[in-house]
Amino acid sequence: MTETHATLPSDTPVFPPGRYGRRRAPDRRRPVLTALLAVAVVAALTVISVKLYRQYGDPAYDVQVISYSDITATQVVVDFRVNLPDGGSAVCVLRARDHAGAEVAREEVPVTAEAGQRHITVRHRLATSARPFIGEVVRCRPPA
Repeated sequence: MTETHATLPSDTPVFPPGRYGRRRAPDRRRPVLTALLAVAVVAALTVISVKLYRQYGDPAYDVQVISYSDITATQVVVDFRVNLPDGGSAVCVLRARDHAGAEVAREEVPVTAEAGQRHITVRHRLATSARPFIGEVVRCRPPA
């Protein structure tokens, strides 16, 4: 038995009736709903990024390590500069690591600027549990 396709449109499949269940209507796209969803996602991501920037990325508490020196088996001296709000204060987290990268010391150091002063240079001795390779400032933040 042969079948001819001359009477059927070529783009729609033909299924035996009742064999595959009820056919659904083609899914229509909703461009307005998609656009509103995209705007809502962008707005939510913007709010989250602004909140995280205010919490962790405040340039008023920018810190730069000037040097680390006097490395012995039990200490490292870290010199660093902190940018603070005018006459403000901060808490800086310092750490020392050994050659393998393991942390051998961590300490929170309070830093306070005098009135009219925005940049302060600090020298701090960090006591270590083993010989350090590097001394660094992890971050500075406003005091709690």
